[in-house]
Amino acid sequence: MKSGFVAVIGKANAGKSTLVNVLVGEKVAIVSPKPQTTRDAIMGVYNGADSQIVFVDTPGIYRAKNALSSVMEKTAETTARDVDLILFVHDGHAGVSESDISLIKRYMGGDVPVIIAYTKIDIMPRENIPADVKKLYDEGIDLDIFPVSARKGTNLKKLVAAIEERLPEGGKVIEEDIVSDKSERFMISEIMREKVLLKFDEEVPHGIAVIVNEFRKQDNGVYEISLDIVCEKANHKAILIGKGGRAIKEVSSFARQDMEKFLGAKVFLTTYVKVKENWRDRPSLIRDFGYDPKNGR
Repeated sequence: MKSGFVAVIGKANAGKSTLVNVLVGEKVAIVSPKPQTTRDAIMGVYNGADSQIVFVDTPGIYRAKNALSSVMEKTAETTARDVDLILFVHDGHAGVSESDISLIKRYMGGDVPVIIAYTKIDIMPRENIPADVKKLYDEGIDLDIFPVSARKGTNLKKLVAAIEERLPEGGKVIEEDIVSDKSERFMISEIMREKVLLKFDEEVPHGIAVIVNEFRKQDNGVYEISLDIVCEKANHKAILIGKGGRAIKEVSSFARQDMEKFLGAKVFLTTYVKVKENWRDRPSLIRDFGYDPKNGR
């Protein structure tokens, strides 16, 4: 049997979380079109007929603009040192830039083997693929490259087989009924954050934190959940709440539906919106919101 840990690394918005969710067969990481949607290293477990692959989805590599960005980049760097394989996810739809080449070479220089998942081939001209692969090889990136589409399921079996081939022999490292290392409380906060990112798109920057204040299952089986949506500016708060509170009611309703699906039970959800100015540049608040400025979350 083959088993081991695989770090899923790449630029922001390369499709890492979508790929992991599809490979695992469960939603273990939230997705949105915004960069920096993933802020933590999140494990998702794939159990094959004769293998177990523990994918570690990491925050997207993004030019640090604040203290939180630096924490996220450090999380990705640390994760890449403690695994059996690095799966570098490259957004094929975006082409190949000099920064892509530099980033891939950074991970090639370590002791951990690397393969490339070239994603989003369902939304790009297929004739671009061989040209991009040649460009990478010409730049000295002599790695196995797998063009894939997570949405269409294209070449995912080949990718999994290639990962299995490179993992060491060994027994299961995670119990088979576990699909993620994150708690229900964590996933509830992430579901809320995903719905905010999806609903408000460019209206509110991605500087949103979600803090779960109460997470309790009542005797009747209903979950009572209270949480804060923290934004950085008063005008963002006004947008999140909306006229007559319509916006926050709508996004809370969408989130509650997904929470009920995830928990398998009814949810009574109470949502508040608070302002903490520039919290992403305030280490004490980053820590209070569950991120460690020194070591990642």
